[in-house]
Amino acid sequence: IVRALDLAVSDHRIKAVVLDLDRFMGGGQASLTEIGDRIDAVRRSGKHVYAFATAYSDDGYQLAAHASEIWLDPMGGVLPMGPGGSRTYYKGLLEQLGIEAHIYRVGTYKSAVEPYMRADQSPDAKAAAQALYDVIWSEWREDVAKARPKAQLDKMLTDPAGQVEAAKGNLAQLALSNGLVDKLGDKVAFGKYVATKIGPNREERTGHFASTRPEALLAAHIPSTRGDPIGVVTVAGEIIDGKAGPGTAAGDSVSALIYKALEQDELKALVLRVDSPGGSVMASEKIRLALLEAKKRKLPVVVSMANLAASGGYWVSTPANTIFAESSTITGSIGIFAVLPSARQALAKWGITSDGIRTTPLSGEPDILGGVSPDFDRMAQAAIENGYRDFLTRVAASRGKTVEQVDAIGQGRVWAGGTARQLGLVDRFGGLDEALAEAARLAKLDKDEWHPRYIEPQSNFASGLLGMLLPQPADNAATDLFGHAALRQQMTLDRIIGDMQMLMTATGAQARCLECGAFAASPSPAAASAKQPNWLGLLLNRS
Repeated sequence: IVRALDLAVSDHRIKAVVLDLDRFMGGGQASLTEIGDRIDAVRRSGKHVYAFATAYSDDGYQLAAHASEIWLDPMGGVLPMGPGGSRTYYKGLLEQLGIEAHIYRVGTYKSAVEPYMRADQSPDAKAAAQALYDVIWSEWREDVAKARPKAQLDKMLTDPAGQVEAAKGNLAQLALSNGLVDKLGDKVAFGKYVATKIGPNREERTGHFASTRPEALLAAHIPSTRGDPIGVVTVAGEIIDGKAGPGTAAGDSVSALIYKALEQDELKALVLRVDSPGGSVMASEKIRLALLEAKKRKLPVVVSMANLAASGGYWVSTPANTIFAESSTITGSIGIFAVLPSARQALAKWGITSDGIRTTPLSGEPDILGGVSPDFDRMAQAAIENGYRDFLTRVAASRGKTVEQVDAIGQGRVWAGGTARQLGLVDRFGGLDEALAEAARLAKLDKDEWHPRYIEPQSNFASGLLGMLLPQPADNAATDLFGHAALRQQMTLDRIIGDMQMLMTATGAQARCLECGAFAASPSPAAASAKQPNWLGLLLNRS
């Protein structure tokens, strides 16, 4: 999106930019800010930017605020809500089901396991989350106020119910009167209007206008490959063990890409783009070791943190010569944990018991049938504490601090980019462009002597053909405020399913950030249903 907007500035064939935000469900604050800056650049070039949606979410409105004109469907509205909301806690459910979660963790603020051990949020986790939300919300308000000074948001934020009642429930008219939008009209009316500005589409269909998809624009401008390559590796999504495709950062897949690039390409430097709440410690370590191999070969390594680089996302960042982040980047969460379920009581309800012979205190452990033994609990906790010391040691060595200093800012606490920079967890503010420029400088390359080479899995004919043949998900969700609310309900259910599956299927120690999920793009509503059911799900269905 950023590159397409950059091209829209310089390509004389592009007359304007349209932001269709009708089904946009949000994104990370750092990404939204970067896209907003590029929209401003399009407007400075003399080209108009038009935005349309039936209902604007906070994130959608942040982008729309940068547009020249904002359109809103008369049946929709703008209702800023701010970050925050409820987390789901499962202690009571697990107790009723007879399932015990054996939890091993280090860190006062390592709250990823709290849903399985508490019925509410701990004061420490609440304080840390409040500090993050305050930063993100403040940046949102500043960005919107700067992009659209005439938007009267204060009353909507302090007394939304009173404002809506005063407008007799007409959310669209309320948004118009408060300067949040410029015009009311449905999508056909919006399309007709844009067509008068830039021309109709070739078929002259009502409500359509001459347009070029971002993919076509990118394809028409092949990036230069002049000069030496600087590799760009992406670690996006949950860090998991094994191999996987886009959407997650599988330790074997990402590390293999790095090793292969080091062997085959004449890279002069490496940039790691991180947008991850973390995950598997072992997978994170595999990626870190691959980056260390690059450093052994005298290649500079620069990290560019996007929206999230927490827990395992920070673990993989430790080899960097320089770490870049945005002021709204969520990072830190230095701490690890592991969770093992025990179903002794649940199985007993069904008449299932267990018995056997032990030759050592650890025979048959961890015993999810008969209950995990105290010896195993002690051993597992000691192993997690050792893993935390490893984490502290890696961070201390990379950031020029003592282990004690890192421990003081660790403990599983997450930080916004500005505070993280003050604490020395990141070096400079900037995005991917600044990280690439720094990598070139460290590699002693002049401005025109290098180009980025994105290190990605090679697609093949079969996978491409399957992508065209397989049916695509139906795009039939309602786009008004209630449609947005229903979709968010579905996402909440998906999150609950994901939490349960994490409890039952997570393998090995985890460096994962629970709070960070609120600051990333929402997952697909179908994500949970695509996963295989586990025995807990079957038990729930039968209870």
